[in-house]
Amino acid sequence: MVSNTELDSAQAQSLLLGCCASEKWAHAVSAGWPYRSLDDLAAASERAFDGLERSDWLEAFAGHARIGRPRAGDQRGAAEQAGVRSATDQEREALETLNAEYDRRFGHVFLICASGLSSRELLASLRSRLGNTAQAEFRIATEEQRKITRLRLRGTFAA
Repeated sequence: MVSNTELDSAQAQSLLLGCCASEKWAHAVSAGWPYRSLDDLAAASERAFDGLERSDWLEAFAGHARIGRPRAGDQRGAAEQAGVRSATDQEREALETLNAEYDRRFGHVFLICASGLSSRELLASLRSRLGNTAQAEFRIATEEQRKITRLRLRGTFAA
């Protein structure tokens, strides 16, 4: 973890992009650098999220790998998806198929705060959310992005 007072805004922005891939979000949060506390950083994050447009959210979503297929070298993403490591071959195949269906239906990666969830729980959520309208699913995905970012901020920055 890095103390936020040790960074300038450009360094902070680089680390923030690892927490959320939206350039607009990272720029807005880094503009107030440094923050007195993690709570102040979290509040700034929420304010920045409130100002995002659909394209900014889609940019943030694109920073995530599919559930069940973390990107090579992405230790954080792999740790967040740890519940998939014990998935059966059948569960892995179902994740692959349903992820592709989700991408086709909604135009972005299935986004869920996967920390602490088993492969069965992830599959159940994916199956359930495929029944949503595009508008409802986008709203859910934005809330999941916020959750993921809060966890990543707390794992990246010290008070």
